[in-house]
Formats: sequence, structure tokens, C-alpha cells
Amino acid sequence: MSAPLPAPILDAEHHAALDKLSQGLDPVALSWVSGYLAGLSRARAGGATLAATGAGGAPVADTRHEATARATILYASQTGNSRRVAERLARAAESSGLAVRLVGAADYAPRELAGERLLFVATSTQGDGDPPDDARALFEFVLGKRAPRLERLGFAVLALGDSSYPRYCETGRQLDARLEALGARRLAPLQECDLDFEAPASAWVDRALSLVREQLADIGGPRLALVTPLRPPAASGAATRERPVEVEVLANQRITGRGTDKDVRHLEIAAPAGKLDYEPGDALGIVHRNPAAALDGVLRAARLDGDAPVEHEGRSQPLSSWLRTDREITKLSRPFLEAHARLAGAAELAEALNPAGAARLRELLADWQVADVLKRWPAPWSAAALVAALRPLAPRLYSIASSRLAVGDEVHLTVATVDYQFEGERRVGSASHYLAALAADGATVQAYVEHNPRFRLPADGASDVVMIGPGTGVAPFRGFVQHREESGAAGRNWLFFGARHFDDEFLYQAEWLAALKRGALHRMDVAFSRDPPQRVYVQQRIAERGAELWRWLDGGAHVYVCGDAQKMAPDVHAALVEVVRRHGGRDADAARAYVDQMLADRRYARDVY
Repeated sequence: MSAPLPAPILDAEHHAALDKLSQGLDPVALSWVSGYLAGLSRARAGGATLAATGAGGAPVADTRHEATARATILYASQTGNSRRVAERLARAAESSGLAVRLVGAADYAPRELAGERLLFVATSTQGDGDPPDDARALFEFVLGKRAPRLERLGFAVLALGDSSYPRYCETGRQLDARLEALGARRLAPLQECDLDFEAPASAWVDRALSLVREQLADIGGPRLALVTPLRPPAASGAATRERPVEVEVLANQRITGRGTDKDVRHLEIAAPAGKLDYEPGDALGIVHRNPAAALDGVLRAARLDGDAPVEHEGRSQPLSSWLRTDREITKLSRPFLEAHARLAGAAELAEALNPAGAARLRELLADWQVADVLKRWPAPWSAAALVAALRPLAPRLYSIASSRLAVGDEVHLTVATVDYQFEGERRVGSASHYLAALAADGATVQAYVEHNPRFRLPADGASDVVMIGPGTGVAPFRGFVQHREESGAAGRNWLFFGARHFDDEFLYQAEWLAALKRGALHRMDVAFSRDPPQRVYVQQRIAERGAELWRWLDGGAHVYVCGDAQKMAPDVHAALVEVVRRHGGRDADAARAYVDQMLADRRYARDVY
């Protein structure tokens, strides 16, 4: 007689969900899911993120060993790069049997800092000097008066940034300086990384791993195995930044009218399953080349021969090839400007690089290109020295404007071409100009998916969603609405959209009106800043609809913002705080705390640039 079966732990609904999840997964994927769920079990049972092991790897009783016996790897990431570096270090430490904990800034309790002995931080900088959204609370604590003394702490910081912004790597710099000011011991110099971060980040990971070994040997304690859930490695066939895939352009259509100088394109690109898999909220990385006119301008201004061979980092090719496909020439970086100021002896440029010249530097980085700097301040660059001084050409990221549930094996983009006059000459953006010129009759492009786990639709389809996206910031919300409709989500969808003109710049107008009619979009508010009688922006529409918006927020709605980081995003943030203050019956501090808590709870997500 067989023993009676134990009572089921899962109800029918959860059992069906688990069965659906496991279908089609290979043994490797099933193993990863098993480990992920085990990690969640430990964390929810008592907050433990580590399992202590004894001889031979057998578990020992204490899974909450004191923080002094391990190192914490902390990441603060806006788009995922910092998380990937932190995971690389965590995996390397795990394979060595070292005692480490991996944790995101949003999940890190600031009070834990006082008990840390070893801390390794990978942090990005958002826009012009701000911390990532998921790290705001932590950074306010560390930089504020309540931060504890940290004489027992050893630390190392990796800072990711974009040197086309004046306050490049500012978040990492502030954290590195503040930890030292609080008495902590710097184990390694601050490592700053530009967009081409792979090589310096890998060197930092190697150094950090060596430091973890050394410091834990001094501290002592049991061997610990990492059980913090890690994302599974990318599938072997999936495209990555290092291995993009060549795919066909299926459609390339201008979606702005003839009455505007804004050329906004809707592109449809083949997205083979297994190579360009994406979710709404992700971005598509585009590998592009610089415009021929920009290349010619650099060669003329530098008085260099494009056919001159240049050897750099083990590769040799003509200077023109370096400048066309491998070096940034339409976007300036601070390191290049510093090198050029020294070589040219340009006092005016050197002044712009000083703290007092921040406004001038911001202007240079916003509007000038490499040829403009070479022309204004001539310098005796050699071909090899110029290639070494310029930043590598980085892929450009565009928010994905579709859902696979609606478009199948395609990925859609909404791209505004950059095209302006500078001192009487035409200047264009390299990637947007490249994409706009692609024909839709067999042209191909190299691409990969940049996953953005911070910018995701709520897991509960019954949750309401508020989307705020002026201009091309509306792109991901086209994918959101498609996905919510196709998946049968019961929650309501509210879109705020803004542009300069109703007639020529109302992107996807027909689609939005059709979605409203079908009930896929429940509400839409628009603002057109150049149409009479007065300028109106999305933040004003938010204020005007404040009472209703507060009812949505109070009912648990999720808020998403996409677009300009410099002006729009701060204005929208302030408008949301004011809605909470005015209609939620809170004072200013409590209203700010409410919105900050939405960020921490991931009910408020921003994809701004």
C-alpha cells in the first residue's frame, strides 16, 4: 500500500501557472528557475541572501552570518550596465566560493551600511549628474547628515557615465569621496568608465575579485555560496552589444507632416525569435556609421589624409575608416576636449573645462561636433594621435515602440532625426541620419536588444497605467498599449502626449484615436506648445487633470515617463509631487516622500535621456 500523498501546497491557479512556466524549458533553464525560486524562498523566509557551507559544500545551520564575514556588491543602474558589471563580479566570486552578497540599490536598506566591512559599488550617472532612480534614497542617505561613520569599511567604486555630459560620472565621484569622508578605507582608486566601458570595467572586476579574496582571508569566516537570484546568461544565439545581428529593414516611413522641420521616422525591422527577443520597455541598440559629410569635415579641419594608415590597439586601417565606423565625430567628449585644449594651447577652451565654465562647456557638448572644435582651435594632430584621443563610436539606443504580441517577429522604432544649422553649416546626428537614409527594400542594419528591467509593465494586468511621453518619448507607450490589449490586461491606460503642433507632429494620431474607440486606451490628454492661443506642455495638463490623476494614483496606478531628461522629466516630476500635495491632502515634504516611495516601490519608472 503506497503512502498517502501530502496535501498540496499550491492552489489550482498557482499550480497551473507553474506548469505553464515550466513548459518548453530545457534542463539548463529549469535549473536556473529552481535556483531563482530557492533564492526567493530564503530571502522571504528571513531576509538571508547567503547560504553558509561547511566542508565539502554541506550546508551549515547559520544562514545569517554577520556582515563582517562577507563582501557586499551593490549596483545602482538606470539601463542595466552597472547591474551587468556587478553580476559579473558576483558570478566570479561565487565560482571561487567567496562570501559575497549581490544587491540592487533599491533593495538595500541604508542602515545596513554601518555594519558593512567590504563594499564594492558599480553605479551609473543619469543625465547630467543625477543618481539612477533606484538609488535616490540610498544616495540621499549617504550624502546626508544621518550617514554613520564607517572606519571599519573598505570599499571600491566603479563609475559608469557618458563624457558628452559636463558632470560625467558624477554619481560615482560623489559616492567615492563621501565614503572616504565618512572614514572608510579606499581599497582601489575610483574607476571611471565612458560609454566604451567594457575594458576598464573588466579590469575593475578582476581587481575587485582579488581584493575580495585578500580581505576575506584577513577577516575570516565560513565559506558562503551566493544564492541571490541572478539573471540567466543570454541565450547563445541572442544578439548582444558585442555580437549584434544583421537584420532587414522592412519599413521606413516619415510620420510628421510637411509643415514641420521635424523629421520623425517610424521604422519596422525584422526581429528573428531567439536573436532579438524583447519586452515592452526595452531598447534596440543600433550599430551605425558616421555621415560622409562629418568625416570630410574632420579631415579638412585637421588637415589630414584619409588614406593614411593608422594602427591602434592591434588594428590597422585607413584614417577615414577609423573616423567613419569606429570613432565618435558628431558627439564631443570631455577627455577629447581636454586633450585638444592642451595641444592647441586654447585658453578659451581650457576655461570652459574649469568649473566656472560649466555653461560654456554645456553649450559645446550640446551643439558642437569634432570638426567645429578642430576648425575653431587648430592643433597639430597626427592621424594616430587623433584616433587615440577620440572616443570609440558607441551604438545608439532607441526605445522599442511595439509588442511582439501585436507585431510578431518585428521590432518597431520611433526615431527623430537630428538636423540643425551650426554657424551656417548643416549638422546631422550620426545614428538618426543613418537610420533615416536606410531604404525599406532590402537594407539591413546591425542591432541588439538592450533589456531594461526597470521599465516594465506591472505584473498584475489589473493595475492602471499612466504614461507620460512627449515627442518620441511616446515610443515605448505604443508598445505598452499594444501589449496590454493583446494580453487582455483589465487595468485602464491613460496617455499624456505633447508636441509643438497638432497638425504635423501628433505622432501615431490615427492609432491612438482607434485605440480610444476600441477601449484599449481609456484616456488621452494632449498638449501642443506652439499652437495658439498659448503654449501648453504635458506638465500643465497633469496639473489640470490633478484630481482625477490623484484618484488613479491613490488606487495604485503605475506611472511611466519617457523622454527628455534635462527639462521635461524634472518638470513632470514636480507636477506629480504637486498633484499629490494638492489633491492628496499632504504637505510639501509628505508629497515628495509619497512620490519617492512610488519610485522605491517601482510604481513610478522613468526612461529619460
